[in-house]
Amino acid sequence: MGKPAQKRLIRKLDLEIFLSNIPAHPSPNASLEQYTTSEAVAATMLYMAAYTYGDIIGKRVLDLGCGTGRLSLASAFLGAESVVGIDINKTAIKVAHENSVQTGFRVQTQWIQGDIAAVTGKFDTVVQNPPFGVQKRSADRRFLEKALEVGNAVYSLHNHPYTDKQLLSRLKSGAGLLQVEPSPFILRFVNEHGGRVDAAYALPLVIPHMFNFHTKTKREIVIDLYVIRRKE
Repeated sequence: MGKPAQKRLIRKLDLEIFLSNIPAHPSPNASLEQYTTSEAVAATMLYMAAYTYGDIIGKRVLDLGCGTGRLSLASAFLGAESVVGIDINKTAIKVAHENSVQTGFRVQTQWIQGDIAAVTGKFDTVVQNPPFGVQKRSADRRFLEKALEVGNAVYSLHNHPYTDKQLLSRLKSGAGLLQVEPSPFILRFVNEHGGRVDAAYALPLVIPHMFNFHTKTKREIVIDLYVIRRKE
């Protein structure tokens, strides 16, 4: 697909089409909560990061828990200078590398198999869809802490703090994205680790039937996108 000109505004629809062509994990692990980031959520997250906040184009981007590389490759597609993706799962990294070749972004991307604790250095922007902590309580804390350690701007997806059917209905009816109050826990955690929450946005997410313990063909939930920056 190749690298688009950075000065050209990419349509959100084109970004979603690009994301739809990136294969999901062939054998996701439930204990690691390896749910594929949907095209709609990933496109909304990165489009906002690129064009509302100016944190993708020409930037050094890190994708923590990159899976098969959806957020990484979409960042490259939008014009990131370079992208590093890290995931503990060997299969995911192998597929991510294959996807980078297929999409024409092998040069702009680097893939690392390992725990996120291995990441050092500094990045302009961190993007991540960390485990929500359903299988392992507070699993997202390590990701937030590492993101704030190495990144200036952080875009992070988290489970909405409570079930809100009314909010989900509003999102599904056409709102698509609504600014909400951040979770007090995440607000406090980010502040204690040298960051500040600039905004939190609610989005709808459809989780398809993926694992044996899933009892429905799909489940619809609300997730929150956090826009976070390190304090000066």
